[in-house]
Amino acid sequence: MIYLGVDLGGTNIKAALVEEDGRILREGSRPTRLPRPAEAVCDDIAGLCRELMKEEKLGTADVACVGVGCPGTVDDTTGMVLYSNNLDWADFAMGDYLHKALGMPVRLANDANAAALGEALAGCAKGAQSAVIITLGTGVGGGVVLDGKLLTGYTGAAAEPGHMAIDGSADAPLCTCGRRGCFEAFASATALIRQTREAMQAHPESGLWKLAPTLEEVTGRTVFDARDAGDPVAAQVVDNYIGYLAAGVANLINIFFPQVVGLSGGIANQGEALLVPLRAKVEPLVFGAAHAHKKTTITTCTLGYRAGVIGAALLGRTAR
Repeated sequence: MIYLGVDLGGTNIKAALVEEDGRILREGSRPTRLPRPAEAVCDDIAGLCRELMKEEKLGTADVACVGVGCPGTVDDTTGMVLYSNNLDWADFAMGDYLHKALGMPVRLANDANAAALGEALAGCAKGAQSAVIITLGTGVGGGVVLDGKLLTGYTGAAAEPGHMAIDGSADAPLCTCGRRGCFEAFASATALIRQTREAMQAHPESGLWKLAPTLEEVTGRTVFDARDAGDPVAAQVVDNYIGYLAAGVANLINIFFPQVVGLSGGIANQGEALLVPLRAKVEPLVFGAAHAHKKTTITTCTLGYRAGVIGAALLGRTAR
């Protein structure tokens, strides 16, 4: 069985023909060229899909379904994009539009959910009964996959791990959503950069200044590199950050008890240097850990930027 997957972003439209096991047969991309009407963007999506099918000598009868990962709030039951700030779309019947344009079944999901499905079915959690995928980027995104299906909730907007509060104090950092103390405000790459800059300002003697001579040059990697070079200030920032990350991961394990928690995003590129201390901090926070015979595996994701198109394609597989 062959599926088409589309990862719609603010900069690029990526699409791929994908086999049932997640293997990509052919992929391509086009610029999104925003701002412009939703219909024009969808015409480009349809054109890219047709182009890939032509290159593989496939007709509409050869492709089981077209899946689309779209930023924003998506109703996966109706194929409606309810609201997408990145695209400036609201109440757009994207599923119907693409179905008419391509003559194939169409399924939609939030883009982070689609990427989570890709990792669950064909990436770091392949073969697992359940998985929670957490993306550590500008914000904290992710998705929950149970028995091979996405948990989307009543409104289609379920599984927003970044907006789970891990600090209820009045002076907790303000999140972009308007609340204080969200997981995202502590554990995103943006939060880590803020924490690093605050430490640099408090410690002008820190070796962090050698790696980032100005605050504007700080990245999510800076503090890890300084820690590895032996800087004690950086080591404390990393330890604090991993503590925040552990609080959120443990909360998600306590709620879902998934077989796998997968981390993606630039910070996850630290690999075992991040995972080893993270696992140690998570374990005592997990309910019943001392008596558990089964434990959640905490690992890093494996599909990279292709997780979105693979997961979108496999939306068709989960519909069967």
